[in-house]
Amino acid sequence: MSYVEVPGANVPIRMWTDPASVEDSAMRQLQNTAGLPWIKGLAVMPDVHYGKGATVGSVIAMKDAVCPAAVGVDIGCGMSAVKTSLTANDLPGDLSKLRSRIEQAIPVGAGMHREAVDPGRLYGFSAKGFGDLWERFDHVADAVKFRRDRALRQMGTLGAGNHHSEVNIDQNGSVWLTLHSGSRGIGNQLAEHHIGVARGLSHNQGLVDRDLAVFLAATPEMAAYRHDLYWAQEYAKYNRAVMMSLMKEALRKEFRKAKVSFEQEISCHHNYVAEERYDGMDLLVTRKGAIRAGGGEYGIIPGSMATGTYIVKGLGNKAAFNSASHGAGRRMSRAAAKRRFSTRDLEEQTRGVECRKDSGVVDEIPAAYKPIEQVMEQQRDLVEVVAKLRQVVCIKG
Repeated sequence: MSYVEVPGANVPIRMWTDPASVEDSAMRQLQNTAGLPWIKGLAVMPDVHYGKGATVGSVIAMKDAVCPAAVGVDIGCGMSAVKTSLTANDLPGDLSKLRSRIEQAIPVGAGMHREAVDPGRLYGFSAKGFGDLWERFDHVADAVKFRRDRALRQMGTLGAGNHHSEVNIDQNGSVWLTLHSGSRGIGNQLAEHHIGVARGLSHNQGLVDRDLAVFLAATPEMAAYRHDLYWAQEYAKYNRAVMMSLMKEALRKEFRKAKVSFEQEISCHHNYVAEERYDGMDLLVTRKGAIRAGGGEYGIIPGSMATGTYIVKGLGNKAAFNSASHGAGRRMSRAAAKRRFSTRDLEEQTRGVECRKDSGVVDEIPAAYKPIEQVMEQQRDLVEVVAKLRQVVCIKG
């Protein structure tokens, strides 16, 4: 589908979904965002739903302003994927051992490594720029500097919620590795600090929604946030790169005789800010639950823990600010999913996938998400599908 345009106070809201299908709370957030004085455009992806700070599945283009709560607390959250030389025929019938090996290599939930991972010892990891990342940590907000050791040991860890690592098989029988994670605790702490600063600034006092408080260009507060924002985005990128190296090592150990090799990795943020130019203007584009989908650019769009993942190429749709959805998008809250579904439902909906099937992940049950096929159909003018993956191993925190 192409987009539907809904009137907004300062800019129209371009929606790649039926506006009637969007919950009232999310529509209110979108209308509030469209009324910001600094906004130049707002695009809404088909996985749209209510979110903390701003609507998940929204692309917010502003001139000389950025909203830290719209970026969210998991700065730089995104996906990575890599195609391996293995095929479905190489995999054993029982994948529990492979799952355990990956779980042993990559801490999940609130866990961390006992000691910081040495990237120089990782298989296939490019450590270029890694040292500079930690030199620049000396200039992040003083309020989080005490978190340095924790941040070092959380590098290469998964987290919880909808974060996951997976082994997949594509339509041609090739095995892929995918993972979803962000900037862990340090990104959360940086975000909360700057969101608090923004809420206290005088130019934000008259906003309808204080969660949409912004920093303005040429101010010390904006300079401080942009430094910490870009640092956290880079941390998230390295976090995924370290985890992918650890997953590769686990796969090579499990299939020693196969001498596993790997193609070029694909990686994309879906909670971040980028400096981009549209209609002759330099804009700060915030993608909150959306990926960049410029012409020919690879991206990753996952469903839920048993409904597959799409590897895509962007079509460069300027009306969407070169963007696409970041996944299927929730259709009910975590609390609602826990009330409605049982572990028996989870077992049924994840049949054939080696994964957790206990009460701790019922809120991640596939039925809590929108149908990924419908989401993909609604963005045919945003991306083209390169490969469709189905999970055979799914690891969550």
